[in-house]
Amino acid sequence: MALKKYKPTTPGQRFKIISAFDEITTDTPEKSLLAGGKRSGGRNKEGKMTIRNVGGGHKQKYRLIDFKRDKDGIPGVVKTIEYDPNRTARIALVSYKDGEKRYIIAPQGLKVGQEISSGTGVSPNVGNTLFLSEVPFGTVVHNIELRPGQGAKMARSAGSYAQLMSRDGKFAILKMPSGETRMILQTCKVTIGAVSNGDHNLEKSGKAGRSRWLGRRPRVRGVAMNPVDHPMGGGEGRASGGHPRSRKGLPAKGYKTRAKKNASNKYIVERRKK
Repeated sequence: MALKKYKPTTPGQRFKIISAFDEITTDTPEKSLLAGGKRSGGRNKEGKMTIRNVGGGHKQKYRLIDFKRDKDGIPGVVKTIEYDPNRTARIALVSYKDGEKRYIIAPQGLKVGQEISSGTGVSPNVGNTLFLSEVPFGTVVHNIELRPGQGAKMARSAGSYAQLMSRDGKFAILKMPSGETRMILQTCKVTIGAVSNGDHNLEKSGKAGRSRWLGRRPRVRGVAMNPVDHPMGGGEGRASGGHPRSRKGLPAKGYKTRAKKNASNKYIVERRKK
């Protein structure tokens, strides 16, 4: 996944670093797998703004992604690698032997023409989906289910992956992208490999306009507000703002918000590093 750096011919190009999109094979999505999408502009059903810094942006169609990978025993061939405006990773169009087409999250190294499959007895190759009970130790995986048959919930964004460390009873122990070590049922499915577009975190938009195209509006700092608007607002001159807090008064910088009685605590072997 190469990056493209621009010469500073304009102020907006000076710090611009974006993807070269050299892995993309087509710019025309599969029509049968598109769904319409309406932007909320951060407003609820009554028209009241409930989420700030959201609005505008280019019109987008939603691509229906197969997170369940439940076509067990039916091999599929990768037809295209495509850009998806709704996510950081690339997506791949897979055509199965029975004629059905589905989009999947494209892992690193997936090529057009490659055959992929899912289910029991499948080899642990990039793009194949296996049960955790059949994945070799130390394998890098993504698209991890939390409950059997639920569909992938974790390690889905660009460049992310988890690693299978060991097995204990009916659980597999995975090291998650955050650094947390967690137990997940061996009957859950995972996909082999890391998610594509690993250089996404190195991209720089170069100008405010590129953020507006993505539907992101300007964000005002708390210290620049008045005391009525933010706990860190007000003061004479450029005041520091006091203790770092959110707009609603919750402390930032290390304050733990996770519930101590959270039901999933028993599945966490080791918490993520600070």
